[in-house]
Amino acid sequence: MTNSTGRKVTANLGLTLDGRYNGPGGPGDAGAIVRYATTEVARNHLTRVWEGATTALLGRVNAEGFLGFWPTVAEDENADPRDRGYAKWLVDTEKVVLSTTLTEAPWERTRVVNAPTADVVADLKATGEGDILANSCPSVIKALLAADLLDRLYLLVCPEIAGGGQRLFDDGLPSSKWSLTHHETGELGEVAMVYDRLR
Repeated sequence: MTNSTGRKVTANLGLTLDGRYNGPGGPGDAGAIVRYATTEVARNHLTRVWEGATTALLGRVNAEGFLGFWPTVAEDENADPRDRGYAKWLVDTEKVVLSTTLTEAPWERTRVVNAPTADVVADLKATGEGDILANSCPSVIKALLAADLLDRLYLLVCPEIAGGGQRLFDDGLPSSKWSLTHHETGELGEVAMVYDRLR
């Protein structure tokens, strides 16, 4: 794999104590995570997540969901400045959407790619600069973990057990070692962590 630019591949996701990114109700069941996403620690964590990134790597579902939400936050003068910072970054940055069904880009500064995640990341790492961020896109993050392509993992662990739902870390992933480079605990017991891949 070519990596002449030194770009890092990073990912961010909120998880319950039992390692799930949604509850037993399916993809829309995010109640065990959503209430922690607006805490001081979570908002500071979100700023850390995007600050060094120049490319957003998204799946179709997230791209469509983000399109309906974040541009309005970018325009909202009453929104938390950290939320607006992320929203403006997302609107303005290069976006690559991995999809087998989309035929045209849903946003400006966006291109749709129908190719394996590992191939897309290899191409991105060969050119440009800045981190490549998969933010809250479980399908993309899982593919990156399976191919051992992640250099940094941002996690917000929420103090609830969902008891059902989809897990981030499936059986069969390649084994890997990580170094905890930042952690911060919030007022509700949520923990923001940054792990760097040791190679």
